[in-house]
Amino acid sequence: VEDQRARWERKRSRTAKELLETEHKYLEQLDLVLTYFVTILKAKGTLKPAVLETIFGPLESLYSASHVLSLHLEKGNLGPGLENFCQSLDLYGHYAENLQHANKTLKEQVRKNKSFRRFKKLQETRPQFQGRQLEDLLPLPLQRLHQYKHFFRDLLENTSPDTAEYQKLAKTVKSVCEVSHWVQDIFDKRENSLQLLRVQKLLKGQKTRVLAAGRWYIREGWLLVVPAKGEELKRRMFFLFSDILIAAKPCHPLHLLNSSKLSCQAVYPLHQCSVDKVFGHTWSQGGLLSLSFPHKTLLLMSSNQQEISDWYRSLTAAVR
Repeated sequence: VEDQRARWERKRSRTAKELLETEHKYLEQLDLVLTYFVTILKAKGTLKPAVLETIFGPLESLYSASHVLSLHLEKGNLGPGLENFCQSLDLYGHYAENLQHANKTLKEQVRKNKSFRRFKKLQETRPQFQGRQLEDLLPLPLQRLHQYKHFFRDLLENTSPDTAEYQKLAKTVKSVCEVSHWVQDIFDKRENSLQLLRVQKLLKGQKTRVLAAGRWYIREGWLLVVPAKGEELKRRMFFLFSDILIAAKPCHPLHLLNSSKLSCQAVYPLHQCSVDKVFGHTWSQGGLLSLSFPHKTLLLMSSNQQEISDWYRSLTAAVR
């Protein structure tokens, strides 16, 4: 037991030291943005207060919370430091919610506001920035949140469960994980929206509505459709979503407007679909899937065994 406790203590000391060192580095980087951008821009009035708030969000509050945490860590007061830090964790979620709008506003100001463009370029040439741009520094809080999760988990694993500090660490890990899920959910939804929009733009015309609330993009790829009456195989692009499967074919390459687009051939709802592997269970060449709908059966083929297995997994998951 004594040996185990000694091992825990050594690992815990190492993690606490690394947490403090990386916290100092993180604060230095935030300080660059606050000192050379936020403070000077406020004084100069180069940006309107609302625009400044949009670009930098709660960065000053995040800096303050981390500064207080580092002071507690320096004194070895982990428990009180974590209690205080947990109260400001929601700031990371709000920062993530605002980040896309912040980046968009920053690009607009660089394009439209000549004095801000000059100012930004001048600040970024300072040696302290080491060639980094403001765009590289804005995502830092969210990268740090990811690091916190691992540091606090390591500390928890190397703390004796019968101590008061263990309870505070457990509570902190839970809170950090909840905010991390919140942030990940924001990014997942944003990425999904971009995928839906991309597919919508790929399809000719507006007849097929890809953009729909609650719809999730899953995958896409070329597959061969096996016709019922022994005709030749048809190569089609398939887009799989959480509720529908879209089959499309390329538009004519000489078409003036749509040469790079796809024409939607069919939209299959998945709520009444069943999926079977006709062949492709063994590691032979390729495979065949059968998709049964109330009024149609679709046979999809690929010469790539791995591809047909991946499609089978994705389709059965989507149908389920």
